Amino acid sequence: MGVINVTPDSFSDGGQFLDASAATSHALNLVAQGADILDIGGESTRPGAEPVGETEELRRVLPVIEQLAGRIQIPISIDTAKAAVARAALAAGASMVNDVAAHREGDGMWRGVAEFQAGYICMHARGTPQTMQENPVYEDVVREVGVFFQERLGRLKAAGVAADQVVLDVGIGFGKTMEHNLQLLANLRSFTTMARPLLIGVSRKSFIGKLLGASLPERLPASLACACLAVESGAQIIRAHDVAETVQAVRMAEALLARRKK
Repeated sequence: MGVINVTPDSFSDGGQFLDASAATSHALNLVAQGADILDIGGESTRPGAEPVGETEELRRVLPVIEQLAGRIQIPISIDTAKAAVARAALAAGASMVNDVAAHREGDGMWRGVAEFQAGYICMHARGTPQTMQENPVYEDVVREVGVFFQERLGRLKAAGVAADQVVLDVGIGFGKTMEHNLQLLANLRSFTTMARPLLIGVSRKSFIGKLLGASLPERLPASLACACLAVESGAQIIRAHDVAETVQAVRMAEALLARRKK
């Protein structure tokens, strides 16, 4: 899953693709590099990011989706926490919703997903981008994320979203300390018992810098290591900024795993 941030303030590439034509060109480059899905977002979800109004978010993402929808054959995902933005994006040609606010109480987003029969990425998080890193505490983060997924699958079903529409994302960096992130990555296989695809997004994230002392431009090798471990652990979707490098790393991991003796 290639990332296109149509934002001025995303942690990794904020401001690079704020113009719709630049974002579209970047998206087409990611497709050429081997992306199987494009994830387009108009509101930064980095820790501390300020919220964006619905009108502004739509202004950022709709032109990009509309330009891509008739030109590419792979799915387009809208990365949003707003039900109205998701609906407009799905109507414009997106076919998936990447929801960082799947922990909300209301079901408006889910009913929109059900109406469009869209794919839905259910991500675990705590709080909002403004609050999520304020001393997150878990007794057992792996168990608690698993309980969250089971509860949400039930609520999604009640809202009309079938299980086969849902992808699970443990939400690396969203309301977790470095140690929580490492525990989740080391125990991804425990989530495969839910019989739903797993998406992992670790690309360039800050826990890598905290663990290894790596600046943002230096985090690709560790991002690739996490991606390969995730594939070995059963993940099916890797969300990445560096698509060409990630595709190469994942294809090598898959080739080796295919030759592993039973």
